[in-house]
Amino acid sequence: MSQATLSRPVEPTSRPAARKTRRFGGNSLLHVFTWVVILWLLLPIFVMIAFGFNNPKGRYNQTWDGFTFKWYARVFEIHDLTSALITSLVIAVVATIVSTALGTGIGYALGRYRFRGSGTLNLIMFATISSPELIMGASLLSFFVSLGAGLGVVTITIAHIMFSLSFVAIVVRARVLTLDRSIEEAAADLGATPWTTFWKVTFPIILPAVFAGVLLAFALSIDDFVVTNFTSGTTTTFPLWIWGATRVGLPPQVNVMGTLIFAFGVLLAVSMTVSSRRRAKRAG
Repeated sequence: MSQATLSRPVEPTSRPAARKTRRFGGNSLLHVFTWVVILWLLLPIFVMIAFGFNNPKGRYNQTWDGFTFKWYARVFEIHDLTSALITSLVIAVVATIVSTALGTGIGYALGRYRFRGSGTLNLIMFATISSPELIMGASLLSFFVSLGAGLGVVTITIAHIMFSLSFVAIVVRARVLTLDRSIEEAAADLGATPWTTFWKVTFPIILPAVFAGVLLAFALSIDDFVVTNFTSGTTTTFPLWIWGATRVGLPPQVNVMGTLIFAFGVLLAVSMTVSSRRRAKRAG
């Protein structure tokens, strides 16, 4: 008689479910570090905005003495400060327009073509960005003096164009280098002329980089102090007026004007970003 061996199916052993643990890894640490740096950079701006609502007892706006909106109604009360702000805005607008026009052309040429001297031009652009403002201001002052040019609004504007030009050109050049040439070739195949191809195809693609150059040039011009101090002569701009007023006390109007300039820059950047995304969505 043979003994039958009954085999029971072996049930799979159930392992305890692995607990999902959130690890504080490199990415999380990088995110925290990024936000700490951003908040650190924004802290002086928050202080400036807050002290625009301060109600100081004396002429020194350094301690919090109460909340008020009156300085926004009296923002243009100080004539010299208003005149300095208008001068800075006019110089910044003119320098931005000229440097954007020239920088866009130079950046497009450097990103698209290879010609004799392009390497040297690239080197000059990066050298202009990396050189200290003290060196640039002193060299421009020597240049204007040797020409016998009177220092003033014109020399300040030329100086601002000189250093803003490189920033615009490098930003546009970086975008042109990543441009898909097949899109331009398709436009040419459809009968578009080189001029039509540039304005209808190429320029809309590089337009976000041009906008970035505009914002960068305007920001660099409106708050420049070192180069402006060398080339201003008797002209007073907004940063120069603030520097001179620190000895006797800054009025709250300075904080209000700084807040308005900052808000305008943020609003312009947001509107350009939204417009760029809408164009990309339509194209997609």
